[in-house]
Amino acid sequence: MAEAERRHTISVLVENEPGVLARVIGLFAGRGYNIESLTVAEVDPGRHLSRINIVTTGTEFVIEQIKALLAKLVPVHTVQDLTVLGPHVERELALVKVTGDRERLIEALRIADFMHARLVDSMPGCLVFEATGTPDELDALIELVRPVEVSRAGVVAIGRGATILEAKAAA
Repeated sequence: MAEAERRHTISVLVENEPGVLARVIGLFAGRGYNIESLTVAEVDPGRHLSRINIVTTGTEFVIEQIKALLAKLVPVHTVQDLTVLGPHVERELALVKVTGDRERLIEALRIADFMHARLVDSMPGCLVFEATGTPDELDALIELVRPVEVSRAGVVAIGRGATILEAKAAA
């Protein structure tokens, strides 16, 4: 029986320098692994550290291989598989554009209100909503309002409790 694939959210703390993201992406591309979501931002300007959040799917063997390869990349400080570590918070941002006649737009407003999306732009025949939530919650909103265009920012994630993503101590 084949090993089941599972979705994992991996956080990587890296030096904020040119080429780091290209190396991380190259690691995935070179082995044929898919990245479902990727976000990156500087989180500690004083120490020039950035956090990369990667959502990928694979067997336990593949995920362990990905984590090991990431940990070997220079200048990676820390690799955490939030899925394995336990409870964590995931959120994603989406802009959702809906067009149509008055009835369609009124229905979209009702659905957006129920789903806690916020109207951020309106023009005759067109509404743009901003929504944050889990990827599943955004998928549900998108399915219900049947937008003409969607822009999603990707998953940001952080562990719950006392566990934190820290840089390795300098050698």
